[in-house]
Amino acid sequence: MKRYLQNTNSFLLDYYSILCIERTASSGDIKKAYRKLAKQFHPDHNAGDKNAEEKFLEISYAYEVLSDASQRIMYD
Repeated sequence: MKRYLQNTNSFLLDYYSILCIERTASSGDIKKAYRKLAKQFHPDHNAGDKNAEEKFLEISYAYEVLSDASQRIMYD
């Protein structure tokens, strides 16, 4: 299940929802949530499961955006 935020003309993934964190989460909270979910959905632990692979990619991208201060400001 994908989590979307509605923008004026498009839909964006809700990275906070993907990582199961609040918008006020600290960088440490973001990293902790990412590591927990990445381990759970990592392709090596879910061989052949395309849904887990897709979820892992979403988690990774959400972490990439939210862990970088400048990208997080632009996203917010």
